Amino acid sequence: MKVILPTAGKGTRLRPHTHTKPKALVRVAGKTILEHVIASFSKTTVDEFIIITDENGVMIEDFFRRKFPDKPVSFVQQHELLGPAHAVWLAAPRIQKGDDVLVVFNDTLFVTDLARIPRLSEGLDGLIFSKEVEDYKRFGVNVMKGDIIVDMVEKPDKPISKLAQVGLYYLRDGLGFMGYLAKAVERKLTVKGEYYLPDVFKLMIDDGLKLGAPEIDEWLDCGKPETLLASNRYLLEHNQASHFCVEGCVIIPPVAIDPTAKVHHSVIGPHVSVAEGCVIEESIIRDSVINANSMLRSVMLESSLIGDSVTMTGLQQRMNIGDNSVIDLGGSESAR
Repeated sequence: MKVILPTAGKGTRLRPHTHTKPKALVRVAGKTILEHVIASFSKTTVDEFIIITDENGVMIEDFFRRKFPDKPVSFVQQHELLGPAHAVWLAAPRIQKGDDVLVVFNDTLFVTDLARIPRLSEGLDGLIFSKEVEDYKRFGVNVMKGDIIVDMVEKPDKPISKLAQVGLYYLRDGLGFMGYLAKAVERKLTVKGEYYLPDVFKLMIDDGLKLGAPEIDEWLDCGKPETLLASNRYLLEHNQASHFCVEGCVIIPPVAIDPTAKVHHSVIGPHVSVAEGCVIEESIIRDSVINANSMLRSVMLESSLIGDSVTMTGLQQRMNIGDNSVIDLGGSESAR
């Protein structure tokens, strides 16, 4: 199986963090989103990861090769941001006859057993992984007849279906799927100038291909600050927590504290992620994500996202701070 990971895009809802890094490298529960995605394939044989990037692709490539030196990977740049289906189509030169493919978008994380794919896809041409939701008006949904998708509706006004697509797609015939992507581009099946996968899947359905919609166990949105924090809470509560003994501190689980972080005279937790190289002193922090090499002194933080290499002193509120920021409300000499 070949796995296509579209990572291009501005990630505007996660700014300021995505001003300086791709969304795939934003951290949650002690790891980047990309690391969580790759970890989901621990029980699945992957012949090749095909990562679609934009102009920031060198950051993702450097990170991937450093973290996963033994995994087969290729990188393709999307020079024009013409939508998610266009990004997936750019993987076509890497797909050969006999390849099955799995497409995974990186603004959501999922909890499901991918080893079930051979069984779930028996007698089908593909799988559109889904999750039943109450706020169906926010999503593209699958309309079912028995176990087969017969239509797809984007953000329906009426509850024609509550089975939302989660951004995880399996296609048994990868080369044939690329042909349908090419057909959508040839016919210019766009919405506001961008190509989307539901239009491609509708072409497949019209030609009689059978697509199923198995439900995943959990769907974790990492696309905006409040949902990223909610995903951080869930992951820490479900076997992603880790910390070492910190002398002179109160640690309230679950938390993920990198062993290289230095934490002194502080209360950390619950639901806090602290990345490598951080220094935290005389602070109280809960329900927050602190990224690499940040220094926090005499702060009280809750429901906050702190970027890389941030320096904060004497602060007591909720914050969403990007990389390389300096915030000092304590009048320290170092900030003058």
